[in-house]
Amino acid sequence: MSSHIPQPTGVVGNESAIVRTARGALAGQPLCGGVTAFRGIRYAEPPVGDLRWMPPVAAAPWRDIRPAIGAGAACVQVSSVPASIYARELPRTSEDCLFLNVWRPPQASNAPVMVWVHGGSLRTGDSAGGMYEGSALARQGVVVVTFNYRLGVLGYLAHPQLSEESAHGSSGNYGLLDQIEALRWVRENISAFGGDPGNVTLFGESAGALSVIELMTSPLARGLFHKVIVQSGYLVSNPELKRSRFGLPSAHAIGEWLARQLGAADVAALRAMDAPALVERAAAAGFDPQASIDGWVLPQQILECFDRGEQAPVPLIAGFNEGEIRSLRPIFVPPLPGSAAEYENLVRGIYADLAPAYLARYPAAEVEESALAAARDAFYGWSAERLVRDQARLGLPAYLYYFAHRYPAQEALHLEAFHASELPYVFGRIGASEGWPEFWPRPPDEPRERALSEAIMGYFTSFARNGAPSAPAVASWRPYRDERAFMELRDSPQPKRHLLPGMFELHEEVIARRRAAGTQHWYINIGLASPPVPPPASP
Repeated sequence: MSSHIPQPTGVVGNESAIVRTARGALAGQPLCGGVTAFRGIRYAEPPVGDLRWMPPVAAAPWRDIRPAIGAGAACVQVSSVPASIYARELPRTSEDCLFLNVWRPPQASNAPVMVWVHGGSLRTGDSAGGMYEGSALARQGVVVVTFNYRLGVLGYLAHPQLSEESAHGSSGNYGLLDQIEALRWVRENISAFGGDPGNVTLFGESAGALSVIELMTSPLARGLFHKVIVQSGYLVSNPELKRSRFGLPSAHAIGEWLARQLGAADVAALRAMDAPALVERAAAAGFDPQASIDGWVLPQQILECFDRGEQAPVPLIAGFNEGEIRSLRPIFVPPLPGSAAEYENLVRGIYADLAPAYLARYPAAEVEESALAAARDAFYGWSAERLVRDQARLGLPAYLYYFAHRYPAQEALHLEAFHASELPYVFGRIGASEGWPEFWPRPPDEPRERALSEAIMGYFTSFARNGAPSAPAVASWRPYRDERAFMELRDSPQPKRHLLPGMFELHEEVIARRRAAGTQHWYINIGLASPPVPPPASP
């Protein structure tokens, strides 16, 4: 049996598995290796009825010892795409979903805390375990926390009537407010689990990484975390609450449009709708959940905040995967041109004076591979390097990685180093028998795979401990400021310099022109799916 598969070793009610938080006592479940899991902890009151589309309300205290051995319900969400490698059947979903989970290491005392934000395009996902089962990380000496937050229309609907209800004139960021409430819970309660509330690392992947980046710009989250790890994050332009900008309608206009699509006369009618039906109908209508620039939770666009150096001044690790787009082709890659000549003509039509640089980086000799690489770099690669560059400019420790590991099950599906494929390595799930999505191409349970996982867990948990990623018997990870250093995670960690030369400069210029023009957004509008890039601004 794999040592990475947690097994119960005691019964609930064991005194060693009881913690007394500021809200009440909890009884967890001892696992092998001395880890104790506490699952299904309510951190906020059910966001139902009149609390739908309201900021979360902290969970009320209780008197008796509550069992914490079963996961809470996931947020109501859209159905999985059939046969998707990411599809996972959730045991239970509900609008009452604001629960979190804690894995406590043995003899924990003032231990570093790692708080995970799950991905899923802000539409799907949960924190109950599976790929995010936290016991292997906890055995590295950190307290691990995962949590649910509101998704889709329940988490990200803005509307003028909702803003009128708010003392801050805000709406649309309920999922982010849930995340902030979970971090407040950690600050208030994590010491009961042996964690240090003054040493919290916030980490997430995909939409969870986007959330981490947005929380770096939110005044409401300031001081609630002290380090960040961003896995396949992206720096997007967000809809602004009351005005159209960067080619996006205002968040208020989007909410009013959706209400019309759903036949709802007002917010009261929306609140009266059945939650599962509301979520499915909103998604079918084309509602795209995104946080909004509301002047309260998010005062300014992400890039504006980073340009001014006003983001959270915390150490950072950021990176992306070599094959990000291979599992996301329908989202990012339009039908490909049929020949190299057509490809070059298309690129020249989109990128104009930047076409020579684009074709040098993404040549016509291999149209499909170039299209995949260009979409990857424009969305994930540029974002990762921009993040570490900007943190390094503030004089903070900042580290860049490039996950390029391949194994046979990936290669058989042409999904080498696909989006999220680093997750089993980050969470020590190599060899685990449970929790995998049905169609996920699993890494083999072999020494090489385990060694890579141990290295990544070592890097991440040491970073959580002291802000410097290191691991026994593997290469030293140099900070980005040392000649644009990065760590390539292939079969083993390999320190290198200057990732994908020319990549960052090309996409930084494209984004700079779009920002100057103010008429184009850069969420999905990338690579061959991009509209024509604006000309350079006049001097």
